[in-house]
Amino acid sequence: MSGADFKAAVQRKGSFGQTMKAVAWSFFGVRRSSDYEHDVSRINPLHVVVAGVLGVLVFIGVLLALVRWVIGSGVAA
Repeated sequence: MSGADFKAAVQRKGSFGQTMKAVAWSFFGVRRSSDYEHDVSRINPLHVVVAGVLGVLVFIGVLLALVRWVIGSGVAA
């Protein structure tokens, strides 16, 4: 990707909410090709990076909470 292409991609007007939705569906691995094409043309790549990092942090937090709940409930004993 050249510098001009990157500048054009960053100028896209897609909202952060749209980006979060696209990243959330990507975590599940369920995405129609038409939705993917729509997202590629609309969302900002910098938003994708931020949304991905936030998604990973939430995923890790849920896993940690699940492990603590299982250990605390005595099921793992």
